[in-house]
Amino acid sequence: MPADKGGSRALLRALRAVMAGPGDGQQRLDKVVRLVANNMVAEVCSIYLKRDEHTLELCATEGLRQDAVHSARLRIGQGLVGRIAERAEPLVTEDAPSTPGFRYLPETGEEIYHSFVGVPVQRLGQVMGVLVVQNQTRRHYTEEEVEALEIVAMVISEMAEAGAFLGSEGVSTSLGRRVGPVVFEGEGACEGLAEGVVHLHEPRLVVFDPIAEDISVERARLAEAMEALKGEVDQLADGSEGVPREQREIFEAYRMFAHDKGWRRRLDEAVNSGLAAEVAVEKVQSDARARLERVADPYLRERLQDLDDLANRLLRHLLRGEVPREPRLPRNAVLVARNIGPAELMDHAGKIAGLVLEEGSQTSHAAVVARALAIPTVVQAVRITRDANPGDRIIIDGELGRVDLRPEGGIIEAFREKIALANQAKEVYRTLRGKPATTLDGHTVRLNMNAGVLADLPSIEASGAEGVGLFRTELQFMIRQNLPGRDAQAVIYSRVMDAAAGREVVFRTLDIGSDKILPYMRREEEPNPALGWRAIRVGLDRPKLFRMQIQSLIRGARGRPLSIMFPMVAEADEYRAARGLLEGEVARLASMGHPRPERLRIGMMLETPSLVFAADRMFQEADFISVGGNDLMQFFFAADRENERVRRRYDVLNFSFLRMLRQVVQRCAAAGTPLAYCGEAAGRPLEALVLAAIGFRELSMRPASIGPVKRALLAADLGDLRAAMERADRSGETSARIALRAWAEAGGVPV
Repeated sequence: MPADKGGSRALLRALRAVMAGPGDGQQRLDKVVRLVANNMVAEVCSIYLKRDEHTLELCATEGLRQDAVHSARLRIGQGLVGRIAERAEPLVTEDAPSTPGFRYLPETGEEIYHSFVGVPVQRLGQVMGVLVVQNQTRRHYTEEEVEALEIVAMVISEMAEAGAFLGSEGVSTSLGRRVGPVVFEGEGACEGLAEGVVHLHEPRLVVFDPIAEDISVERARLAEAMEALKGEVDQLADGSEGVPREQREIFEAYRMFAHDKGWRRRLDEAVNSGLAAEVAVEKVQSDARARLERVADPYLRERLQDLDDLANRLLRHLLRGEVPREPRLPRNAVLVARNIGPAELMDHAGKIAGLVLEEGSQTSHAAVVARALAIPTVVQAVRITRDANPGDRIIIDGELGRVDLRPEGGIIEAFREKIALANQAKEVYRTLRGKPATTLDGHTVRLNMNAGVLADLPSIEASGAEGVGLFRTELQFMIRQNLPGRDAQAVIYSRVMDAAAGREVVFRTLDIGSDKILPYMRREEEPNPALGWRAIRVGLDRPKLFRMQIQSLIRGARGRPLSIMFPMVAEADEYRAARGLLEGEVARLASMGHPRPERLRIGMMLETPSLVFAADRMFQEADFISVGGNDLMQFFFAADRENERVRRRYDVLNFSFLRMLRQVVQRCAAAGTPLAYCGEAAGRPLEALVLAAIGFRELSMRPASIGPVKRALLAADLGDLRAAMERADRSGETSARIALRAWAEAGGVPV
């Protein structure tokens, strides 16, 4: 194949003739492989298409045995072809048989071919098949040839989506759409229950002519659409009346993507190769998706949402009057999407009952906005956009992360009962908001909420929280593309304290590293990031960054009481060094005229077993200690909480773990140091009761958990609970869970 753009465009024009010519789907496929083989001067060209989610089928070939067509199959990941489909990236080799993973299909007769180049046939990140070229002699394929083959694969994917290959036996691009009831187990990103009908966000655009008729016309169309997109995003980022500041900050990051010169350059190159502007946008987006989905950094992977949103908006500008408007939202619409950008989610504010995404995470931009808008949300509902149809009935549980698509009658009835019970429980919790969480035997437990963005703070009043036991300051850094300066940080912290209306807010200094990476900081390659350079270690090694945040916190407090704690302190020297830096900044700012905090509390998070055995002086020096239960359990049980295969192996009600917690309680009591527990376990009624029984008098949790936990505490006698725990421990049980569930049921304690 000629390496220049003109040769590429000539091949594309020939492909257009194939697409427009007579014949059924199989005949078109046969013509495509002959055409590519001739242009590549190759002895073999083959197209494999997905038969289902796990299987590739040889659907057309020039050079291999014809009787293998529609009979030769490979599993995804099997052989070189299967590996291309699995990884969604090209594979080039001059000697295929010696390449790791090689496996030939004897029925095809391909064992005599050595040189091999294959590229994925994909559309918007979804692999539909593989395009392969082979030769007997060893041959070096240039980057230009591989790129040209990728362009052909892109056109094939567009033709497949448009139905150009349907109508012949064995050729299908349905990719195994499931019918009937389907359950998706994802992750809850915003609590709440919703029942409604599916509204698919951005139904797939089908381009019936993917090849440019006139390159200059396509360039002009792209330039005009890009200018319109920039103007639209600039308007969003500049803010409009009624849009919260937190969302405007996200849109600033959004604007950077829209003005990115590298993105524009790649779009221009795709158009110059001979693709229509719409297909050029999809090709660049598919390439970006393939790259980012292989990146280990979860934050960078989440930026796919922003890129997809921008690409969709650019396509709308390109097509203007040619694309049908998105159907009006039906009543009780549940928005279903592969992903969605924050701007487009804001467009649906107040109009949808729920949100379900195939991708995203609890800290993604969409999740931040969904929480601000109180939209029940589930993320990581894998392949739902392929299985859902507009108008399908759907129910979602934002707490459990469960989605039922086309549910049966029994499921619907049970769900509606759950909604009714939830509404009744909310009424009960509402009556408890002003009451202290005092047990039947007279022990009062302070219940605080966790927060990470300003949008979380309205929950402090609605939930009845007594304060914010943990404000995760890193989320403010993660949702921006640039390091926020002192003034910007100070404004955020001041507004958080304003929203708390006099209640205590405990600010945790930056807890970055491991799974939380800032987009503007170079990632450190580490064999085990969870045990590596993170949290307070980063702060002490980057004192300028640490001091900047401390200065911002002091300035944001404006003389009000200020509580700060340091994350993942593993030894006394770390706490002392951090405290020294903090106290030094307080004195320095005071000398410059900034008011000192009325009261300064400096604490630390106990998240490593090493700190449990620190010297007594350590417990005496800290103004307060907060047990970070999630990380502490991870290190105690040697079970990575990000690894689904092992994270459920640990149990806070395991007696070994409870003995360690009891030791922490005793040491803090001896030192007179206030102690709190912060983690998922604090928000589960049974676990919260046990934590209170062993001596914790302050718990911090999600706002929605405060009502259920308070109700359980009000109904419990901690002395009786401790007796039940001791009996279970003496019996040799590993965990107290089964025995305490029976105790709660017998005593009518709602857990």
